[in-house]
Amino acid sequence: MPLTDTAVRQAKAAEKEYSMTDASGLSLFVAPNGTKSWHFRFSWHGKQPRMSLGTYPEITLKEAREQRDQARALVAKGIDPRLQRRKERRAAADSSVKTFEVVANEWYAFKLPRWAKSKRGAANQAQLYLDKDLVPSLGKIPIAEVTRSEVLATLRIIERRGALNVARKCRTWLNEIFRFGIASGYLEMNPASDLDIVAAKEPPEKHNPMLRQHELKAFLTALREADLKDYTRSAVRLLLLTGVRTIELRSATIDQFDFDGALWTVPAGTVKQLKKVIRVKGEGVVPPYLVPLSRQAVEEARKVHQMTGRYKLLIAGRHEPTKPISDGTVNMALRRMGYEGRLTGHGIRATISTALNEMGYNEDWIEAQLSHAGSSKVRKTYNHAEYVEQRRGMMQDWADYLDSLESEA
Repeated sequence: MPLTDTAVRQAKAAEKEYSMTDASGLSLFVAPNGTKSWHFRFSWHGKQPRMSLGTYPEITLKEAREQRDQARALVAKGIDPRLQRRKERRAAADSSVKTFEVVANEWYAFKLPRWAKSKRGAANQAQLYLDKDLVPSLGKIPIAEVTRSEVLATLRIIERRGALNVARKCRTWLNEIFRFGIASGYLEMNPASDLDIVAAKEPPEKHNPMLRQHELKAFLTALREADLKDYTRSAVRLLLLTGVRTIELRSATIDQFDFDGALWTVPAGTVKQLKKVIRVKGEGVVPPYLVPLSRQAVEEARKVHQMTGRYKLLIAGRHEPTKPISDGTVNMALRRMGYEGRLTGHGIRATISTALNEMGYNEDWIEAQLSHAGSSKVRKTYNHAEYVEQRRGMMQDWADYLDSLESEA
C-alpha cells in the first residue's frame, strides 16, 4: 500500500533500522537515531542499486515521488540517474565551489617553500604532472565530489603508458591534496587513500651500475686511452678522486677550493643530502660539505681550471663559460669508453664506497666523504664536516692506490 503523509510523519525510530515501502521503487528508510531518508531502488544491468533522494521533512512525500518519477524516466532512456544527478550538481557549481584544481593549486602554493628548488626537484615534478595528468582529469570536479573510482581511473591512465614511477608519485600527491582539503574544511573523506593496494607493481629498482675493485685497473687504462676531451677526462678523474656527486662537480666554483690547504668546501645548499636539513633547521645552521683533496686531486683541479679558461666555474662550459658542463657529459664519456651499462657518473661513488669498505676503512669516514647520512642510529646527524683529517689520509691512500694500478697497467 502506498505511503501517506500521516504514516511518514508518525514513523518512529526502532532499535533496528527499517524501511517503509511506497511504490515503484520508492521507500522511506528510518534509522535508529530517528533520521528519515528517501531511497529509490531501480534495475540497472541486472543489479538493484539504490540512490538517496534526500531526507524527510526537508523532502516531502510528494517531492520524493516527483524525484522518483524523474529517475524512472531516466532509467527508461538508459541513463543512470545517479550519474545524471552528479552531472547536474557539477554544472550548477559556481565559482565559489572549490574544485580539485583550485585546491591542488592551494596545496602546491603551501608546499612550494618546503620543496627543493632544483631542476628536477619535487616542485617541478609536481607541477609537471598536475598540469599533464591530474588537473586535466579531475580539475573541474568539486573537490568534495571526486570519487575513488575517478581518482583510480586517473592513475590507471598513467600506469597504462608505463610511467609507474610517476603513478606512485601522483598517488602521494593526490593523497596529500585531499588531506589538505580535509584539513581546510573542503571535504570529509579522502578518495585517494589506500590506492597503493591496487597499484600496478613497479619493476625492481635499477641501481646505478658500478665497478668492483678488480675492474679498476682496466678502467683507468680505458680512461687514459679513450678519445675524450681533456676536460672531460679530468672531470671523470676528479669524481674518482673525491667521491662527490656529478652535480657538485659541475656546479663547483673556483672560490670553493683552497688548493694550499687541499680542501674543497661545498656550500650546504648545493648538497642533495643537506637541502632538506636546511629547510628544517634554517640557512647557516648546517655546516658545509668539506672534501679533503689528495695531491692528485689538487693537481687535477688546478689543471682543468686552467684548461677551461680560468673562469668562475672550476670546469667552465665549452661554449658558454658561465654555464657548467652538461649533466650528460660524464655518462657520455663512460659510454664512449665502452662502459655503457657497466658504470655511470653516480656509480663511481658506489665504486669508491665498496672499494674503501673492502680495504677496511672506517664506515663513518666513508659515509662522510660521500656526504651520506651518518650511520649512527642514535645521533642521526649529518657528518659531512667531520673526520676531515681522517678522510684526508684515506683519500690520499685511495689516490695513491689508483696511481699504482695505473702504473701496473
